[in-house]
Amino acid sequence: MEIIHPFGEKTRQFETEFAGRKLIIETGKMAFMADGAVTVRYGDTVVFASAVVASQPSEGADFFPLLIDYEERMYASGKISGSRFVKREGRPSEQALLTARLIDRPIRPLFPKGYRNEVQVVVMVLSADLSHEPDIISIIAASSALMLSGAPFDGPLSAMRIGLIDDKFMLYPTAEELEKSQLNLTVAGTTDAIMMVEAGAKEVSEEKIVKALDSAQKAWQPVIDLQQKMVKEMKVTPKEVELFLPAELAVQLISEYIKDRLGPAIRHSDLSFRHEAISELRNEIIDWFGPKEGEEDNQNRFSHSDVVNAFEKIIDLEVRRAILDENERPDKRKTTEIRPISGQVGLLPRTHGSALFTRGSTQSLSITTLGPTSDAQLIDTMQEDTTKRFMHHYNFPPFSTGEARPMRSTGRREIGHGALAERAIESMIPSIEEFPYAIRVVSEILSSNGSTSMASVCAATLSLMDGGVPIKKPIAGIAMGLIIDHKNPKKYVILSDIAAAEDFAGDMDFKVAGTDSGITALQMDIKVKGITVEIMSTALSQAKEGRAHIASKMKEILAAPRDELSPYAPRITKLKIDPDKIREVIGKGGEVINKIIAETGVEIDIEDDGLVMIASVDEKKAAEAKEWILSIIEEPEIGKIYQGRVVRVMDFGAFVEILPGKEGLVHISQIRDERVDDIHKELKEGDKVTVKMLEIDAQGRLNLSIKAAKK
Repeated sequence: MEIIHPFGEKTRQFETEFAGRKLIIETGKMAFMADGAVTVRYGDTVVFASAVVASQPSEGADFFPLLIDYEERMYASGKISGSRFVKREGRPSEQALLTARLIDRPIRPLFPKGYRNEVQVVVMVLSADLSHEPDIISIIAASSALMLSGAPFDGPLSAMRIGLIDDKFMLYPTAEELEKSQLNLTVAGTTDAIMMVEAGAKEVSEEKIVKALDSAQKAWQPVIDLQQKMVKEMKVTPKEVELFLPAELAVQLISEYIKDRLGPAIRHSDLSFRHEAISELRNEIIDWFGPKEGEEDNQNRFSHSDVVNAFEKIIDLEVRRAILDENERPDKRKTTEIRPISGQVGLLPRTHGSALFTRGSTQSLSITTLGPTSDAQLIDTMQEDTTKRFMHHYNFPPFSTGEARPMRSTGRREIGHGALAERAIESMIPSIEEFPYAIRVVSEILSSNGSTSMASVCAATLSLMDGGVPIKKPIAGIAMGLIIDHKNPKKYVILSDIAAAEDFAGDMDFKVAGTDSGITALQMDIKVKGITVEIMSTALSQAKEGRAHIASKMKEILAAPRDELSPYAPRITKLKIDPDKIREVIGKGGEVINKIIAETGVEIDIEDDGLVMIASVDEKKAAEAKEWILSIIEEPEIGKIYQGRVVRVMDFGAFVEILPGKEGLVHISQIRDERVDDIHKELKEGDKVTVKMLEIDAQGRLNLSIKAAKK
């Protein structure tokens, strides 16, 4: 039966080919009260998205209140998850938060500056085939819902994931294909512009990245056309727009007032001088042009927000003008110049590895902690049920920007920055066979003026090397900026190692991390529509030079991983056993392995392939546990002498445990050369005896001898 729409609308479907499969956008069936609502189907993955736009601007808001919610639903992949007591979804997983950021970042710049109406986009995965990650479809669904909502959204928007297998690009690879891929590149954009890039790679060259971006942009065009067709056929009515922009008269008057003092204030090599000079100018401007009692009718007086917004716009315009026209940055650096770099390793005495990395006035303290593989993080999401043994966490306390504000739980930004650095380093982490540890690195941002995520990449690399982690190669990261002349888009300047002022005034924040052989991670966010593949290519080339400079400075701090682990780090003893013997080592209900752990104080992890890892800071205890395990899996050998323990005494003989769980019989005739009339006078339970293995009979029973062991 067809769904009856309460407002008389009909369900409409629009379909196209996308990366070799059919993509279907459907609207009019669900969520009648939303301003725009769609489902997007790709294979057996179905994603729902709704968009709701407030009718009035948010009172008192001085920013665009856009909220993107990405909701994982376990039912989508047929899972019931959670604890024994709570079975509904709770706090979003890190993957869900990262996907929400992935949707937000290309959408936000496509709304006009000064727009203050609340906009909420809710994306829910209703069905997941677990073949393709649903984030690409989620971006398309969010864009489609916004296009139908009538919001001032300069879309449509589409996205594509690119893989690289056997030196060939692959459009929207499956999860299985991504395991083998050298590249996991997610790109989103419009008909002619790239809006967002997110990638993890295994030392892929800049040239291949550029080709991948071009392939992605070409591949998503059918979805752009499909959304445009949908909007046209649905006859979407644009909503009225009220923009809150700095008063032009205020901008004009304030510009005239400070024109001779603005340049010297915002262009100086000393950051503290710039901050103080700008602060003094701001206070003077507010006093001169802000509201004042008794002068309400003065046309040269404006509201406090108008004055502040106008002043900030003037600052940004001057920063941009100086860079575009004079190639002069706020701190007097050249466009390719990197700020001074310094650092120190091993500065914390009891941690397993530590490093302090300073670039200009940006500073990251990174600490490495090593643990047994049982410390790996359990991942339980709609798509995955696995573990993660390398973790990088990023913290951004308020003092890092000179602010005083409450410290709350980890936010989306911190999770995103931590994940970016983790992705940059992950491919250089040694395998579990080479280095059988769980590894956690925490980057504490102590001072922020420029890219802290890239500073954490550098600090984490040094910290790992200080901790003795044999990473394959050091990884360096750099943030690039872009200033475009909006009247002449062919005129632009790319900046290496951007500072905060250039980030605020600029058009792009482009972060690139990698080794001397290629890129391991990159992320791009833009604030304008118009970043082309050509601009990206130039930025990547300039970033490569900057990374090489940063890497050389890192080498001066610490050239290679240390040969020895910290004395406070656990030592891992490895041994490989027959997988069929795992059951014997664990014992019934874990009885055997728990006894080993309790008596030796070690931690033991056993992989399905028979790899046993024993963790302990005491090498003697680890050796004791290893010998214990070896004795459990040891097979009895005919003719070998054993130290055993009497476990039962019968009239005809005694049973002796020669190996854990393995008993043999010493017949009464095998105790002494002379005849023994009463075995109970010779042996009792608990006696330790030396025995020799005589034979293993056809039924697998062990026959032992005490008298033979003495000869």
